[in-house]
Amino acid sequence: MRLDKKDLLDNFELYIGGVFISVTVAIVIMNVFTRYCLHFTYFWSEEISVACFVWTIFLGAAGAFKQKRLMGVDIVMQVTKGVWKNIFSLVNAILVTIISVWMCVMSFFYVKASTKVTAALEVSYRLITVSIVISFALMSVYAVVGLVQSIRAFGKRKEGEVA
Repeated sequence: MRLDKKDLLDNFELYIGGVFISVTVAIVIMNVFTRYCLHFTYFWSEEISVACFVWTIFLGAAGAFKQKRLMGVDIVMQVTKGVWKNIFSLVNAILVTIISVWMCVMSFFYVKASTKVTAALEVSYRLITVSIVISFALMSVYAVVGLVQSIRAFGKRKEGEVA
């Protein structure tokens, strides 16, 4: 299997998340082995594995958002046709963009205000929680792209159609 440069750029958050989940799995397996076979554990293993898992979750959420693979209730979109479908799509895109940007801003202030440090390694939780800011920043970018696409689709409505 050959890694395509375009695919790497298109799905970079999923590849980075894949590295983080690989590190998580490797550390957990290592810690289980040392605990049950060698009768000791590494004091830092839980913190590193949890931090990597958090990064995996938020990067995966951004990737799923970009590919429109998050669960949603789309019954309105299934039963509407024509211009009403475009209107609902546009309203949805506007709301998603507002929420994404708002969550990005709020997560930034949350991380900025964080003063907590981890117990074992004594590093700032900001290294973990900044994944939330990055995730919502990516989602905001993808939401704006979706909003522009919805505006273009709404603008392409045939003349004579009545809303």
